[in-house]
Amino acid sequence: MTYLFLILGLATLIVGGEFLVNGAVGIAKKFHISTLVIGMTVISFGTSAPELIVSIKAALSGSPEISMGNVIGSNIANIALVLGITVMIFPIVVDRNSKILDWPMMMGASILFFVFALFFGDGYQIERWEGIVLFGLLLGFIYYLISSSRKKTKNGLKEQENLLNKKAEKVNVFKAIGSLLIGLVGLYFGAEWLLDSAVTLATEFGMSKATIGITIIAFGTSVPELVTSAVAAFKKETDISIGNLIGSNIFNIMAVIGITAIVKPIPVTEDVISYDMIWMLVIALALLPLMLIGKKLGRLKGFMLFSTYVVYITLVVIASQS
Repeated sequence: MTYLFLILGLATLIVGGEFLVNGAVGIAKKFHISTLVIGMTVISFGTSAPELIVSIKAALSGSPEISMGNVIGSNIANIALVLGITVMIFPIVVDRNSKILDWPMMMGASILFFVFALFFGDGYQIERWEGIVLFGLLLGFIYYLISSSRKKTKNGLKEQENLLNKKAEKVNVFKAIGSLLIGLVGLYFGAEWLLDSAVTLATEFGMSKATIGITIIAFGTSVPELVTSAVAAFKKETDISIGNLIGSNIFNIMAVIGITAIVKPIPVTEDVISYDMIWMLVIALALLPLMLIGKKLGRLKGFMLFSTYVVYITLVVIASQS
């Protein structure tokens, strides 16, 4: 029965995330928000919603290790696993904005996350004020994206504006809001089933809650990113693919950790700081040369990323059994 609820929780999270994204995109289009902003904000937040729901519930239910493991594991999975698989399906040319804006923001958020976990607290933990800082910086980043997008539109991007007007006319607001609500309900129940079954399995197999968070739950909550990016790759919408993943990592740290810490401070174990966070930082850092060297992220680079994820998960599982 535990395995059934684990699978049911994952499936419900995936479906809920899909409904949430569709509803949010519909509403965004209705209010004439550009596709760039939709990709970096609405879709990224939508695909990060499972991490947010799971992390808050984990913190409130007395399993904060799952919150931390979930975010770190998801950020590693988004770049090494999801992006790796995506570019093995279809190599992508990296947009200039991803190199000069999105990646620096993701790297900066990752470093700040590490610094907050290591210093400035009573022991190793993310305090409420640190959560406020992270979430506040995210709001500032979103404001910058929106204002920048509006300036570009005013400077002559009339084609994009006309396209947004046509799309807005086709959007059924009530249908979009209904989809949004269904997604939220699905995420709530999916997170509850996934969390309860994962904690039960951790106990049965003698695995720590942090390990379960980094492996099973992190993979499960990264499935929406995997589905979104794979579909985008097949449709050759490559900007959506990498923008969604980098944006999702930014949201995972600044929104998921930020909001969860505001609700309840999150303790961090020394092992997570000295091992898992280092992996997260190194993989995020390694993405830059992969984007800069050559004209595109090709299948070889995808295989390198995917192999890195396999090595990381293998070491985590071996360590948990020792």
